Amino acid sequence: MAQSITDLKVGRIVMFNDEPCVITTNSFMRTAQRKPVMRTKLRSIISGKVFEKTFVSGEDFELVNIEKSNAQFMYKDAEFAYFMDNASFDQFQLSIADIEDALKYLKEGVDTIVTKFEGRPIGIELPPKVALKVIETTPGVKGDTASGGGKPATLETGITVTVPLFIQEGESVRINTETGEYVERAN
Repeated sequence: MAQSITDLKVGRIVMFNDEPCVITTNSFMRTAQRKPVMRTKLRSIISGKVFEKTFVSGEDFELVNIEKSNAQFMYKDAEFAYFMDNASFDQFQLSIADIEDALKYLKEGVDTIVTKFEGRPIGIELPPKVALKVIETTPGVKGDTASGGGKPATLETGITVTVPLFIQEGESVRINTETGEYVERAN
């Protein structure tokens, strides 16, 4: 099947310099009397290097197939985060530097989706929302309402988010993992 440069979307993985690279940004450009081009920024999944590449319409490129499977977060130490594949029960580790942003939303036992390249784990995808317990926030005052503003709250993973004034310590809240914002009170 012929590929088009419009297949180069953010998050897709292509082979570049014999390395699988994820597209972090893209910009489609078309000018009069010239071929359309797609300007991209690529980050190597293996080395972490960032490249800029402009793909011209009609140029060959290889989209990489990535395997995905369910895995459970177990624990982390100073260098690695440890996971267990839910199907095979195999344990594997990922460098904390590679998944640092995702770790803000992970607690022991949370299910994630692990992405693999040639059978080797390279990253994780978080669920859209996670429930985390509030461990520190200022106490609510009688009369506080849902639309009356917000206050900072520290959650069990260490991140701080703005929550409504009625949220108390010990309650669980749902957080959007893409935006890092409070969504709702969790039961």
